[in-house]
Amino acid sequence: MMGDVMVLTKSFVRAKRPCTNGFRWFVRQFDEGGNYQELIDTMVAAGRVGDACWLLEQFGPTGELRVVDEIGADALVFAGTLHVRGNVDVEGKLHVGGDLRVEGGLKSGGELIVGGNLRVEGQLRAGGRMTVAGDLRTGWGVEAASDLRCGGELRTGWGLHCAGRLRLDGNAFIGLDLHSEGDLRCTKGLQVGGELSAQAQLRAGQGIAVGGSIHCAMHIEAGWGIRAGGLIQADGAIRAGESLWAGEGIRAGDGYGVFAGLDVQVDAWESSARVSAPEKPAGLMSGWWAGPAVA
Repeated sequence: MMGDVMVLTKSFVRAKRPCTNGFRWFVRQFDEGGNYQELIDTMVAAGRVGDACWLLEQFGPTGELRVVDEIGADALVFAGTLHVRGNVDVEGKLHVGGDLRVEGGLKSGGELIVGGNLRVEGQLRAGGRMTVAGDLRTGWGVEAASDLRCGGELRTGWGLHCAGRLRLDGNAFIGLDLHSEGDLRCTKGLQVGGELSAQAQLRAGQGIAVGGSIHCAMHIEAGWGIRAGGLIQADGAIRAGESLWAGEGIRAGDGYGVFAGLDVQVDAWESSARVSAPEKPAGLMSGWWAGPAVA
């Protein structure tokens, strides 16, 4: 480290056990080493995006802040925090070690990795896997063509469509519809303003609250309660640690049951494991049937 600039020497890089081909290229280009971010930029410019990402994964993020008007690139790897006043359009991979803030829209044709928080005022689109270590917030919607993982809170102004597995390690607030084509797992609470559709398992560590209907191709499971303005419908079982409430009905798959109050003592079912819907669900195995739902 020289002042606020991180310098990587040949010995530092060798100690991380790089591949032979990559290390030979590094020595030919940089001899004894150089500025961390300048090394990354040179690798990306030479088409060695994988090597640049490897370097960032090994040596981690920096405290550098870069502010630019807009970004249009084939690929981008930046070790610090990036603030973009306009739009970001990257054809391939986008990897930022710190926070990424975009005042316009963000489009990444390949994998998108952010080591801190990601905030996009417009629409967010990723053509590959999306991984955000911190919070993810968008003013508009999110479109992920593969898996999406968020390590903090997720909040969208519009809807979210995930073509792969969706894993949320914090609370999630989706302004409109949420659609997941793979397993949907939320460690905390899940709140959706519109419809919720899951083509595989749907699990929340806390509660699920949906303005419209819930449709799930497998099992639905919540550690707390489940509430939907429309249907709660699953092709498998429906399991809630506390209460179930649906404005239009509760329907489990053929041969499967509906379970409420799984984490509540039987004596407390009437207050904390109530099941409310226009009609008593077929296959209701546990919980207190409270009659038609009243908003």
